[in-house]
Amino acid sequence: MGEDSPNIQYLRQRFPGRILESHAFRGDETIVISREALLEIFRFLKEEPKLDFDFLTDITAVDYLGKKEPRFEVIYHLYSLRAKHRLRVKVPVREEDSVVDSLIPLWKGANWLEREVWDMFGVRFRGHSDLRRVLLYEEFLGHPLRKDYPVNQCQPLVPEREVNGTFVDQRSHNKLLQLKHKFAPKT
Repeated sequence: MGEDSPNIQYLRQRFPGRILESHAFRGDETIVISREALLEIFRFLKEEPKLDFDFLTDITAVDYLGKKEPRFEVIYHLYSLRAKHRLRVKVPVREEDSVVDSLIPLWKGANWLEREVWDMFGVRFRGHSDLRRVLLYEEFLGHPLRKDYPVNQCQPLVPEREVNGTFVDQRSHNKLLQLKHKFAPKT
């Protein structure tokens, strides 16, 4: 199926045996690579002028519990602003060793995207300097987008925390002042 896409043909020639699967259907180009080849291939995708995938649009994951092995796939979506083409890159990841290399050295925006995948699926990113939860609180147990996450699991209760110096904190303070002024007794 990869024969339909010049980009996939080019990648197969450049990385013989490193592209595990591919398909191109109606402009939807997808390659599957091994995690050992991840950094090398992504560096090439970004730096090769012919491809020029300069924008990492998203990172997500899929849990195939009981459907296929390996259990997880980390999925990257790339876009070339100049050439206006897209590429989806899938990296299979085993449950017992769910670690892939971080792409922060190539795209700084990978920071939050990798943290979200860690938070929701529990896939770790080797070399990530600040891999902590981004959507859930630190005491949260488990990773809720895993298929085996118990839907009725009770989470530890934590006290409300002040978050000083943030935009939301300042906006709340301003709103409170507006309400006090609006409802203050007229003198």
